[in-house]
Amino acid sequence: MKYKKSILELLSSPEYVPIPAKAMSKTLGVYNRFLKKQLEDELEQLISRGQVVRIKKGRLCIPTDAGLLTGVIRFRQSGSAILLPETTADGKRPDPLPIRSEDTGVALHGDTVVARKMTSPKRVYGKRRGGRRLSKEKETTGKVIEIVRRKNPHIVGTLRKAQYYWYVVPDNPLIHIDIVVKPPKKSKLDLPPVVGDKVVVHMEVWTDRHMSPEGTVIEVLGKTFSPGAEYRGVLRKFNLETEFPQQVLNEVINFPEEVRHKDLKDRRDFTNQFTFTIDPDDAKDFDDAISVEYLAEDKVRIGVHIADVGAYVKPGTRLDNEARNRGNSTYLVGTVIPMLPEQLSNGLCSLKEDVIRLTKSVLFTFSMEGKIRRVDYANSFIRSRKRLTYKQAYTLIKNDKLQAALNLPLPPKHQTGSTGRALKDLSNKELSNLQKAIRTAWAIAEKLREKRFARGSLDLDMPEVKIYVDEEGYADRMERVENDESHQLIEEFMLAANEAVARELSKHTIPAIYRVHEKPDEQKLYELSETMLTYGLKTGDLNSKREVVKLLAAIKSHAYGYTLRIQFLRALRQACYMAEPLGHYGLHKSNYTHFTSPIRRYSDLIVHRIFENYLVKIKGQDPLPNQSARYKHSKLINIAQHVSLCEQNSTEAERESVKIKQLEFFEKEVNKAEKTVFDAAVLEIKNHGIFVELKDSLVFGMVPTSSLKDDLYVVSQDGTELYGRRSRKKIKVGQTVKAVLSKVDRFKRLIDFNLV
Repeated sequence: MKYKKSILELLSSPEYVPIPAKAMSKTLGVYNRFLKKQLEDELEQLISRGQVVRIKKGRLCIPTDAGLLTGVIRFRQSGSAILLPETTADGKRPDPLPIRSEDTGVALHGDTVVARKMTSPKRVYGKRRGGRRLSKEKETTGKVIEIVRRKNPHIVGTLRKAQYYWYVVPDNPLIHIDIVVKPPKKSKLDLPPVVGDKVVVHMEVWTDRHMSPEGTVIEVLGKTFSPGAEYRGVLRKFNLETEFPQQVLNEVINFPEEVRHKDLKDRRDFTNQFTFTIDPDDAKDFDDAISVEYLAEDKVRIGVHIADVGAYVKPGTRLDNEARNRGNSTYLVGTVIPMLPEQLSNGLCSLKEDVIRLTKSVLFTFSMEGKIRRVDYANSFIRSRKRLTYKQAYTLIKNDKLQAALNLPLPPKHQTGSTGRALKDLSNKELSNLQKAIRTAWAIAEKLREKRFARGSLDLDMPEVKIYVDEEGYADRMERVENDESHQLIEEFMLAANEAVARELSKHTIPAIYRVHEKPDEQKLYELSETMLTYGLKTGDLNSKREVVKLLAAIKSHAYGYTLRIQFLRALRQACYMAEPLGHYGLHKSNYTHFTSPIRRYSDLIVHRIFENYLVKIKGQDPLPNQSARYKHSKLINIAQHVSLCEQNSTEAERESVKIKQLEFFEKEVNKAEKTVFDAAVLEIKNHGIFVELKDSLVFGMVPTSSLKDDLYVVSQDGTELYGRRSRKKIKVGQTVKAVLSKVDRFKRLIDFNLV
């Protein structure tokens, strides 16, 4: 943006008096009509981003100068909200601003808004009539005064009918208003919707919060709660596109089905190395492979081989532009919305078993003590000997008897991009070599892991549950995924490769994209320390990494460990992409990037292109055709910001998909004659209920206090236990209880349990 700096400098000047947009060009000395148009466009962009706001009579100023904040509004179930402010011109991000429900105006969850800061008496809750009163203490809250940008003008929901009108109930329970629509007969759709259908509504302009918003049904997705309708609803809500433009597919048609002999020129041949992949049962694409080579003097060379997507996706092509727009693949339950067309993501780029594939390789020479003696880099090609699941790899690591691994079934074909051969189809020699290679790799990975944590890397792994679907798309089973040795093996070598590449690019001051996790805010760490103290955990100075590591160890063995771990994670900043090597706090690494997943992350593809330039210019390797690329720092900043936003959107879509399938799975449990008894951990206690999490499936729900019929239960003063007034029976935070399912509300997305 040519005029961005000039505009912001003018508006930030102490002498600046707010002026209307029309006067901006004259003030900045821009008279050429084409340049004036460019200035006006850039000014509108700054306004749409909330960096500049209009006040009375259309005059312009920086939001903070008028006591205003611009940011994204996020609602709570109660109707109140919180504003997450944008970063200011000086690079600082103001604290989140609470907004009362009556002050949210016509904002919807996720909108970018302008809010005015206000100071008013704090509301406290007590036993007086109405349940709340005003305190003498003051609090700062916000009031929405302008909608800068709707998160999505299209709302997904279910069509319903009142006595005299039709309306749509939004899927998102954080959107608290219904949208009035025209009768289905007046719809211009070929197949008009019927009551109970999931539909997409285009919202009209809404300016009065006391009037219901109106909209037009523009698409019918199917019957609400059917797998197809729910899936399409997630796509529309998060603007995910399953189909690729025809112009992109036309480029892909020209690619061969398999790697050609001429494509192997100027690449190192690793097809004779013992190479394998380890991935989940339902993996659709295979980015990375590991090879193990035994050298003299008890040394081992571990090769980390990454799919060379840049060999096919060239800069500036329509295929490249589409990959950039998508930013990454999105993994919904049972399916994937790929960044690249399937011919590449599941085909020519995917490191499938027993086919030649082009790769970029990072080669580590280790001593048997796990010390890195040498690192080499190469353009290469490989042939994977075996596609392993994590379960197969774990069994080969832990069980001396090969029969245990042979008994494991292959993943169902409808769930994965490639099943690979069954282990029972391998010869005894192949099986023996495979087990030896995996155990050798794990012996080294285990030492890398020990050293990483000893240096200050944080153990932030959270339990995960995988949901599998049947062939019709319904939730079929839920399986807890442990971060066992098979996962850790792959994790350590991917971390090592990412760090090695980042270190080389940073060392030679080559502009690149880095994965950055900044140090937590000091105030957040202080508040975390205060929170821990209420649970009996006394901390040292959490600005010291050593004290943070001690705290995590204490949390791990604490009775309220899960709750405290969530509090700890909330105190950390969110990792993102940047064009500067600012380090990774969680991993305790000065230089870190993402290099190992170019099939599913555009950031990695950019790093591959930059790394190709490094191989040619610094390492003197022969250049590959149209792969090397140099990017200006300013362009890398824009790409980093874009892919960070794409990542956030995909993460939200994936969470939405998981929640939908959890509710679908447990709805079947409600209808069972014989209820399953679940072990559940008590996470939090409120007056209206006990919040619990099932230990096996990690599903969150509530036990309503009203369901406890044996006594009148009261919350303790510190809020950590519920006790019976007559029986003195206690239920404490951190306690394990037995519970059965009582209710699933798929509209409100709530699950209720009863205690046994």
